[in-house]
Amino acid sequence: MLIDNSSSSISIQSWFIPLDILTLVCLIFVIILIIIFLVIILIDRTCHTVPMLLVANSCLAHFVLGSDRFVIVVSALYSNIKQIQYHDSFCIFCGYMTYVSCAVLNYSFLLQAFYRYIIVIYPARLFWQRRQSQICLIGLTWLYSFAFPIVFIFTGDIIVYNADNQICQVPLRFSLSIILLTCFIYVIPILITLLIYWRLVHYIHEINQRTTSVYILSRAQRELKMFRRTVILLLIIFIMDFPYALFIFMSFFNQAPKYHFRIAYIFVDIALACEMIILFQFTDQLKTSIMKKLNIRPEIVVPAVA
Repeated sequence: MLIDNSSSSISIQSWFIPLDILTLVCLIFVIILIIIFLVIILIDRTCHTVPMLLVANSCLAHFVLGSDRFVIVVSALYSNIKQIQYHDSFCIFCGYMTYVSCAVLNYSFLLQAFYRYIIVIYPARLFWQRRQSQICLIGLTWLYSFAFPIVFIFTGDIIVYNADNQICQVPLRFSLSIILLTCFIYVIPILITLLIYWRLVHYIHEINQRTTSVYILSRAQRELKMFRRTVILLLIIFIMDFPYALFIFMSFFNQAPKYHFRIAYIFVDIALACEMIILFQFTDQLKTSIMKKLNIRPEIVVPAVA
């Protein structure tokens, strides 16, 4: 195992264990919620729709990332309690899966955005609205996410163990790997999603200015509302990942703070918990199904047509 530190000794700070426990609480909450969501989507036939298929894909990406982070934090907590530098054979694999799951998560939101875009702009193109087509796109995003970290092998940067942060990651410094990593995981999916959102808003503004049937306008506004919720979830990721992006930027000019990965990933873990709550609140079909299982009558809101 490669060590990204000149010394194998590690200084256990007093805030390591409380931070690990807080992180584990967030991750356990996330994993439990995701399992509930996926089970409901699987057993409730009313959730067997293309939009819910895309939501299930996002939930699965959350589950993989949450489980990966859970294993990493448990290993770090064990090291802190025993006051040893401990990393097992799965450390490199967990670091690899962190990049994979982050990419899958961001591209899952892009797939939702693309589906809403097709429904509104090109409703007659039924090929892209079919379940089989969306499953193929989902498979391609997962394949891409598993394949792109291989670029680290060809650029000379590899995932190594960082003893100070007790995690296996690509070292933060000015390198081709970090630039490609940032583009592949964050910049490309977020930028394309925002561009689609801008195009959809512009299109609805155009059809609102000319004579259009109430049904078409109402449907477009409904899809825009659902799209806006997806953008909000994506922006939460962007905001909560800002410390990570800041440390990457700092590493291009100076050395990043000693515990940069610890600080950055606590924001990521909290963001996962926030996203699951907002995902439940935003996904009306899922919320209705869960409330039905709990015998709670959901509040019915009739949307107004502008």
